[in-house]
Order: sequence, then structure tokens, then C-alpha cells
Amino acid sequence: MTDDQNLLGEFLRARRELVAPETLGIPVLGTRRVAGLRREEVAMLSGISAEYYLRLEQGRDRNPSGQVLRSIARVLQLDEEATDHLLGLVTAERSPRRPRRARTETVPASMAALLPQLPFPAFVEGRSLDVLAANTLATALSPRLVAGRNRLRDVFLDAEEQALFPDWEAASAVLIAGFRRSVGADADDPRVVELVGELSIASPLFRRLWSRHDVRERQGATLTFQHPQVGALTVHREKLQITGTDAIVLVLYHAATAEDAERIGLLATLSATEPAGWAATGTTPETGLPHSASAR
Repeated sequence: MTDDQNLLGEFLRARRELVAPETLGIPVLGTRRVAGLRREEVAMLSGISAEYYLRLEQGRDRNPSGQVLRSIARVLQLDEEATDHLLGLVTAERSPRRPRRARTETVPASMAALLPQLPFPAFVEGRSLDVLAANTLATALSPRLVAGRNRLRDVFLDAEEQALFPDWEAASAVLIAGFRRSVGADADDPRVVELVGELSIASPLFRRLWSRHDVRERQGATLTFQHPQVGALTVHREKLQITGTDAIVLVLYHAATAEDAERIGLLATLSATEPAGWAATGTTPETGLPHSASAR
């Protein structure tokens, strides 16, 4: 994090604007000039002075106590994950600043050997949602699930990837919240800067969702895909952190029902007639390297 960044203030301001005054018993009389809560309303309900809260948002005070932050989190109606994220931003503010370098993300050899043996779609995902490796079933589910691609780029910029999700905007919101949680306070990581800059220019939806500062753990969920070859496919998604790595996860899609298992079996049959789709990469794609044209 660079000295001129104010991640705490940005987060507080974004979340304040999302809280409807009525939900906290504040009467709305006439036209309000701000979205959500006013600064002084947050301060009053948190039990702190309006001047102190203003200093927090403006980045003039970067050392609030945990008690103050939890009081603010309660007023802003933050869940446990968002509260942890808020506390983490302050912890990062107190840490020594070091120059950021591009991270190298390596798929462990044992994981690279395991992927092609799994009987369901599976891939390895990096901290910035880069696809580091994938098996043939994952590639049969989505041709974008190959090493070197990025889930954010594809979900926000690739029309064919978007068509896989019956509710594409909801899926996008979950994905970006998981990305922000994964990134945490490392907003100046070169890979993060690259992705956020590119997608902020290319996608109005990304800009809107990123500005909300939603956070969510990269965790399990039930998803439905609308696949062009096998139709509706509902799967349980698991995200398992790979030991010995820095936030690299194994993503598994396993069938929700017997019918979905049959559809995965059909995908396996279809993938057997295509060239092997599995690949692994030893590094995160570097800033400036070309990506497939369909990702843009």
C-alpha cells in the first residue's frame, strides 16, 4: 500500500452510501443530498465525534481502535466477513510499507498430477483469479478454463462466458466480492492494479460493483450453468486452499443430482473427442502479456 492510498476511508465511504437511513430508525424528511448515511449520522450512532469520523474517512487518522471499528461496522451493517476486512485494512496501515513486485504463483507438482485424475471439472485458481491449471472436464465446461486465462476478465468481458450463467450479474457480484476479499489491503499489487485498471475502463458493471467494496470469502456455493451442449447443469462448487501456497485454491465442481452427474459424464465423453485441454503454468501471467482476443 502506498502512502497516498486511503483504503480505510474508501471502504467506509462506500459502505456508508449503501445503508438506507430508515433501516436505522433515522427519519427521512425532504430531499437528502447524499446517498445512504451522512457522516455525522454514522458518528452519532457509533458513539464517536463527527470530527473524528471525518478524519478516518479522509485518511488523517489511520489508527482507530478495534472497539471503534466494530461500532462503525455495526452501524454500517457489515457482516462478519466485511468486518474482518475492515479490521484488516487498519492492520495493513500499521505495517511497514515495502515496494510491491509481481507475485509468482506456482502449481505444486502433486496438484498438477492430480488434476487430470479427478472425475469432475477442476482447476487451480490464483490469488487474483488467474487460472493456473485445469483438467479437460473443466475446459469442456468452459473453454476459458485453461491456464493463462483470468476469471475476472472472462466473466466481465467475454460474452460466451457470460452466457453460461443464467444470472450473470449476480455471479459477477459474487466473483468480484471474492476477489476483493482475496486481495485485502494489497491494492497496489501489480497484478491487482493491472486487472482493476483494465476492467474499470472496459466494463461499467465492474466499475459499479468494485465501487461497492463488497467482500466475500472464496468459498463453496451451488451454481447452475447453461451449457450449450448439455443444457442446465447444477453443481456444488468447492474452493480448497492448497497447502504450502499463498492463497492458491483448488476449485471443484461436483454434481448436485444424479441427472447432473449424467451431464458431467456427457461432458467427459465430449471432451474425449477433443485435444487435451489440461495445462499448467508456473507463473502468473505478467502485466502486458497478450491474452486471447476473446477475453476482451
